[in-house]
Formats: sequence, structure tokens, C-alpha cells
Amino acid sequence: MKIKLEKDKAPFKAPIQIYTEGAVVKNPYSGDSIKLNALELSIYDTIKGCEWTRDWENVRRGIDWFIKFNPKAYMVLLD
Repeated sequence: MKIKLEKDKAPFKAPIQIYTEGAVVKNPYSGDSIKLNALELSIYDTIKGCEWTRDWENVRRGIDWFIKFNPKAYMVLLD
């Protein structure tokens, strides 16, 4: 299923809470880190929660969003 990704909108089926501030996120495996803005951090945290609950469709939506709009963060945190 192909979905339309928008830069300023979370890609998930249901609404998510959007943080008011971003943060630096560290990859627990590589030790590399990158600064994410509030929307990016909200999407990243949602991806991690969806991994925990095995919601692979929303994991894929979030990963696809990062690949399109912040490929560097995707490579540091999710690849």
C-alpha cells in the first residue's frame, strides 16, 4: 500500500502526540547520535513503540518518512 508522505505531518494511521521540543538521540548499538526536531523525535519514538508492540505497518510508515525527509537520521538511528 502506497501512502502519501508529507514533511510536516506524521505518517501514521492514528494521530500521535507531537512533542514541543526536539532532542539529541543516540543509537544504542553504534553510539552515534543526531539531533531531531520535535516532529522527528515524535515519529522516532512512535516507531520504537510500534516495534515493541510489533505494529510493523506503522514501523514501515515511520521508516519511509525518515528515508524521504531525513535520510541522515535514518542512517544513524534506524538503518
